Amino acid sequence: MITRTLGRSATNGGLNVSALGLGCMGLSHGYGAAVEDGAAIALIRDAVDRGVTFFDTAQVYGPFTNEELVGKALAPVRDDVVIATEFGFSLPSDTAPTGTGLDSRPEHIRSTVEDFLRRLGIESIDLLYQHRVDPDVPAEDVAGTVKELIAEGKVKAFGLSEAGVDVIRRPHAVQSVTALQSEYSLFWREPEQAILPTLIELGIGFVPFSPLGKGFLTGTIQASTTFAEGDLRGKLPRFTEDARAANQAVIDLLTAIAERVGATNAQVALAWLLAQHESIVPIPGTTKLHRLAENVAAAEVQLSAQDVADLTAASDQLPVQDERYPEAMINR
Repeated sequence: MITRTLGRSATNGGLNVSALGLGCMGLSHGYGAAVEDGAAIALIRDAVDRGVTFFDTAQVYGPFTNEELVGKALAPVRDDVVIATEFGFSLPSDTAPTGTGLDSRPEHIRSTVEDFLRRLGIESIDLLYQHRVDPDVPAEDVAGTVKELIAEGKVKAFGLSEAGVDVIRRPHAVQSVTALQSEYSLFWREPEQAILPTLIELGIGFVPFSPLGKGFLTGTIQASTTFAEGDLRGKLPRFTEDARAANQAVIDLLTAIAERVGATNAQVALAWLLAQHESIVPIPGTTKLHRLAENVAAAEVQLSAQDVADLTAASDQLPVQDERYPEAMINR
């Protein structure tokens, strides 16, 4: 697996990670029933064997169980991997989750980090993201708290998730932001307008989540597909039956390019992302070993400049139908 560096600011040497990471959320949260622990651990360790060194989890995945799973799976190779997790929701203890409101108060960040370290079984968090911007807490205060945690050795690098351009610059002036995690794919290209140029200017890495459009870009989801209970896609406007039918043109385009270069739809979608800039490290998730192997192989897919240009130009002509999330899930 080739590697890339997240964050190149003068005060932060950056994190060296595999060009493709593994988003671990789906192993225990968001896409139906959780994967049995033994199978999930086997998948994470198979990812390590295939050269993946960057693993993403969060307190709300489960909640809490995903961090424990990731910590257990990576314990034997702790020194060889980068573990990212996220704070920012009001889940104050393992035994009494009281809600999912935003909470980035400094005291809550500190108590949450102690929980992270215990659940993950580690002494320092490699990359600590603010999961969502909290409008009630100044971004500078959040960055200042993380800066203190870095000085104490409990955190190595600071990240943001789904933050806008107006927010990114403020905490970055207090504590260098190593990476921004936000949705980005051929299914959601909004970050190209202002986010990506700002990150490149500031030397901040970009970690796209849902780089395969929550599975849609693989071509395996049809208008007739039904989603299991607990699968978040069943609640998303972009995954209604009508939207899936309307968005099939995106899949037809991707399939044509994939056939041309001798790769799968998923591999081309990931290779297209990697080609956008050297600071981009997508984190596709999966619960299946064969899909993991397919995704990891995308790092070796060589798209020509013409392939990338053709895919981008054609995508420009195929606007995706419907919103990413319903109103009730914004900032969640």
